Amino acid sequence: MTKFAIGGIQMHLAMHDNMPEMKKRLSIMMHLYPWVEMVVFSELCHSGPNPASAQPQGGEYETQCQELAQKYGIWLVAGSYFEKGEQDGILYNTSPIINPQGEIVTRYRKMFPFAPYEEHTTPGNEVCVFEVPNVGKFGMSICYDIWFPELSRQMVSQGAEVIINPVLASFVDRHADLIIAQASAAMFQSYVFSINGLMAGGNGYSRVIDPAGQLLHDGCVNEELIPIEVDFENVRRQRRRGILNMGQPLKSFRDTPMRFPIYGEAGHHSEYLESLGQLKKPERPVRV
Repeated sequence: MTKFAIGGIQMHLAMHDNMPEMKKRLSIMMHLYPWVEMVVFSELCHSGPNPASAQPQGGEYETQCQELAQKYGIWLVAGSYFEKGEQDGILYNTSPIINPQGEIVTRYRKMFPFAPYEEHTTPGNEVCVFEVPNVGKFGMSICYDIWFPELSRQMVSQGAEVIINPVLASFVDRHADLIIAQASAAMFQSYVFSINGLMAGGNGYSRVIDPAGQLLHDGCVNEELIPIEVDFENVRRQRRRGILNMGQPLKSFRDTPMRFPIYGEAGHHSEYLESLGQLKKPERPVRV
């Protein structure tokens, strides 16, 4: 079995508990498209970008999402929520991945919070690749993570064939987000699901891209249900034979004799990078 149906939900979100509205959208999705096997919500869909809403792992939000996955018999990528660490109390931006039996198979903590704006969030440090049995492998990134090709390359090197990227993007650089998502699909020969929210949840324009970098869905600024059937054999064929029988970037990177010093410790703390200054929000200029 190589085909698998994924439904993204782009919906209006507020700065409080959005679960009642999420349940409504999910029920509509499953009524209209009962063939969907996985549903993806957007980043921080739980309560918007509201750190006061933080919950521990296994809290009410995850429990309700587990019940929904089991009710509809679907894989559920429950967007993300602010997770409050039980031991240290620090906040993570966490996405639970739930199977059709209602079990949390893994969690992903956002590795690159949108600093300096996402100032409350502690970065995660574990790459997340999970398998849907008899289907294929999925990689998880959250929003800004996709700007860092090192993470996508690591997921793909572990076999990821679809990159799920829940987004809360409401800034003027959303156009760049979309370009990067599309480029990542081609660079890493993967499907990419960039699912955004609306209002407190973002400015929409959710996008789904195939492993040749071609748009399968180019969203708008209204609520949308986005059911897309992906074909894992399409990924595997293009990785074997090349993008549209042409470029084979994964194999070319594998086979190059070049080793890139930037990926050593010195590359993270070069004299030039230090010269760029402190990571902080820009200030209004002082004009004389």
